[in-house]
Amino acid sequence: MGSKPQLLVWTICDAVHVDPATGKHYIMGCFSNIRARQFPAVHARMVWFVTLCDVSIGQHQIKFSYGLDMQAMKPIMERPFESKSPVNKINLVNEIHNLKFAEPGEYIIMLEIDDEPLLITSLGVSN
Repeated sequence: MGSKPQLLVWTICDAVHVDPATGKHYIMGCFSNIRARQFPAVHARMVWFVTLCDVSIGQHQIKFSYGLDMQAMKPIMERPFESKSPVNKINLVNEIHNLKFAEPGEYIIMLEIDDEPLLITSLGVSN
């Protein structure tokens, strides 16, 4: 078994453009909180951009969950990705659609790789 994957980049943004000629990632509209006019609220689209390294060779799963507390976490998305070498940096563009917020508050976001928590952070939602 290899070492635990390392998180190099985590950001929430409006979009990520990948230049087809160079492979460069252009991150647009970074934000760390959301304002809603009324609740419940739905955020139509956002991107959670992640860069990982030290990921052992092979197939892996990334999973995102959220909630107002750790006991009320709900899954948002889960998807596979592949690591060809632990020394490679892996950029993952994760589109999140129609994320619902029942009420204002600090929503906990948890990122897991292969069912192991890698990041626990928050996203403030206010009116």
